[in-house]
Amino acid sequence: MDGAANGKDDARDGLKRRADSTEAPSRRKRRLPARSLPLESYLVGWIVALDDELTAALAMLDEQHAEPEDFEQPQNDTNTYRWGHIGAGLNYHNIVIASLPGVYGIASAATTAKEMSISHPHIRFGLLVGIGAGVPRPDHDVRLGDIVVSRPLGTSGGVIQYDLVKAKTTGSELTGHLAAPPAALQKAAMSLASHHALEDSEIPEIIEEVFEKRPKLAKSGQWAYPKSERDRLSAETYLRSGSEISLAEDRTDAEGDVVREGRKTLCPEIHLGIIGSGDTLVKDIAQRESILQRLPAECLCLEMEAAGLMNAFPCLVIRGICDYGDSRKNDKWQKYAALAAAAYAKDLLDSMKVREVSRTPKAVAALKAQSQ
Repeated sequence: MDGAANGKDDARDGLKRRADSTEAPSRRKRRLPARSLPLESYLVGWIVALDDELTAALAMLDEQHAEPEDFEQPQNDTNTYRWGHIGAGLNYHNIVIASLPGVYGIASAATTAKEMSISHPHIRFGLLVGIGAGVPRPDHDVRLGDIVVSRPLGTSGGVIQYDLVKAKTTGSELTGHLAAPPAALQKAAMSLASHHALEDSEIPEIIEEVFEKRPKLAKSGQWAYPKSERDRLSAETYLRSGSEISLAEDRTDAEGDVVREGRKTLCPEIHLGIIGSGDTLVKDIAQRESILQRLPAECLCLEMEAAGLMNAFPCLVIRGICDYGDSRKNDKWQKYAALAAAAYAKDLLDSMKVREVSRTPKAVAALKAQSQ
């Protein structure tokens, strides 16, 4: 009896151990998105180039979706996609996020946009969201952590490719014309700018909500405003941003940095202006000046992807400022700048009604027009 009882106990113990061993892996499984929507539900594309930009984009989703059941990714489409939604009610937008396949730059961005348009033929427009180098101007106090949004001006659609030039007897000039964002995006950006002229932006609140929902981001300490890192702008960088003024002695410190009045809030300023785009990673003051000399005084940011998108993929460019494109370039502001840019994108979408998006022509139409 005792032996039989002990045998049964051992069997039960064995079953329990096996059950425990199968439970542990299930607890370690990554939580999968709750639901899947038809491919036609996704009208907004969001493109990122860097890992930090993808993390920031995913953090802004109010809900992440599973891959659409009717999605068939073409073999030559090398993009990685994520799906989800932002907003509620009339301002509810289903988003597809695409990240560049490990290589950044104009050509890579163009390929990503093209493949996204074909794989997601119902997309109306895109948002190119990430980081960039700031260009402070006398009338635009661009600082680290601020946001620059592309804005059409004159003959420019808001983005100018600075390395597409042709030689002339009188020097060189920029060639080509990049299209402006769709009217719905321009309207939303201007409406938001008017709101911010009266009220502070909601970006700090959006970031705080992200930290509450994603506590691991908050605990790391790397995504918050880098209070311990000074926002250092050398006088040389400032003066060689096209400024035609001289700095008085009391406007520079012992280290040769511009003395700027402190802001009363950590809320980032949002600047609408021209964004210069090219394949050059700008981290030298002479190189930076050479580029800026080709661009209008309204250029407030330099980056490396936007020029590849504008004509074939109607979009708005949103850049969080993480450096000034000089020898002090580092990655200490990158995570916060990426998060701030993504928060602006969320704020923008929260202000747009879905009917305004659905009335916009499909992005694939621009791709077909360019190929003709």
